[in-house]
Amino acid sequence: MNLEIFHPSKVCNGVINIKGSKSITNRLLFLQSFYPSIKIINESNSEDTAVMKKALNSKNNFIDIGHAGTAMRFLTSYFSIVKDRQIILTGSKRMEERPIKILVDALRKLGAKILYQKNEGFPPIKIIGTNLMSKDVSLSSNISSQYISSLMLLAPIIDNGLRIKLIGKVTSEPYIKMTLELLKELGINSIFKKNIIEIRPKKKINQVSYKVESDWSSASYFYSLIALCNEGEIVLNNFNKKSIQGDSCLAKIYYLLGVMTKFDNGRLILSKKKIEIKNVLNLNLVNSPDIAQTIAVTCLGLGINCNLKGLHTLKIKETDRLLALKNEMTKLGSEISITNDSFHLKKINNTLNKSCLIKTYNDHRMAMAFAPLSIKYPIQIEDFEVVKKSYPNFWTDLESIGFKTITS
Repeated sequence: MNLEIFHPSKVCNGVINIKGSKSITNRLLFLQSFYPSIKIINESNSEDTAVMKKALNSKNNFIDIGHAGTAMRFLTSYFSIVKDRQIILTGSKRMEERPIKILVDALRKLGAKILYQKNEGFPPIKIIGTNLMSKDVSLSSNISSQYISSLMLLAPIIDNGLRIKLIGKVTSEPYIKMTLELLKELGINSIFKKNIIEIRPKKKINQVSYKVESDWSSASYFYSLIALCNEGEIVLNNFNKKSIQGDSCLAKIYYLLGVMTKFDNGRLILSKKKIEIKNVLNLNLVNSPDIAQTIAVTCLGLGINCNLKGLHTLKIKETDRLLALKNEMTKLGSEISITNDSFHLKKINNTLNKSCLIKTYNDHRMAMAFAPLSIKYPIQIEDFEVVKKSYPNFWTDLESIGFKTITS
């Protein structure tokens, strides 16, 4: 189904309650399976989290996680240590194209029994649960931080813990630090120094309640709306000034695009700031690639040049996000060039094409990144329900601040 979305007044005001971060929630769910004393408050309501919970509670020997990349990486480690289980872990057609070899190789060094069922280095995989050995393990850190976080979550379960050596430039380092901070807050001794991560074992965690901060990646779309609207103020609840989420860098980035951020007792207040926006935005997003699509579309709507780098991981996401961005933004009349790790937008002097249908490529972030353009003129989104992967309430939340939607 397609969705047409528009805003009659182009003025955005309202209060939004975004659910908890799926990145934090999924890490806690992994740990909760081994430490049931952990209580999770304000957990994510995303499809990715639902998939993760279902898999962790499943007694089946065949587990299909669909498009959920985080679940694939985390569950590979999880099931490797669950004794007396043999499971096939699989996913969508796209998931079978997303590499898992770096993680599997590292787990095998620890004694894991994992077999590829189709193509070497890719899902589906057969995992035979067994005891893993504590030892030093090395892996490349420039492909996906999820491989590293997956091992970090497993480390306290292994007798004597784990020492992980990272090889190469670290990609999305804030996600590694997020995992590290969660472990520390739960009383698990861990340290990240230079390129070495050391995590000590933990037999038991005392009863603890963990309130998950709302999702900064989801907040990015409201930053984009404020940047593009004529005027307005949006309040987002349950956000921390000192956040463990890497995408909290949004506050600094969007200041350059005319958005003021104010923190007030757990509330994130976004308002329009009258500043002269520079003609070009140059950013290295190696630590926060998930917000690249939103930033690119914001720059398109503002009519400024945009050069983003550090985006090599986008090619192995739900879709090749760099190519998808190029395809859809070119439709709108913009001039786009991409490389394996960068995106370049050249502003256009003419008005954008307004009759285009934006394809989503089974990628939730494609749908949500383009939606803020509808504050300027109506936008049509194909397969709009794909947002349930990370933010099921997205369209309802937009309607609550004055947007109108028509399905066809």
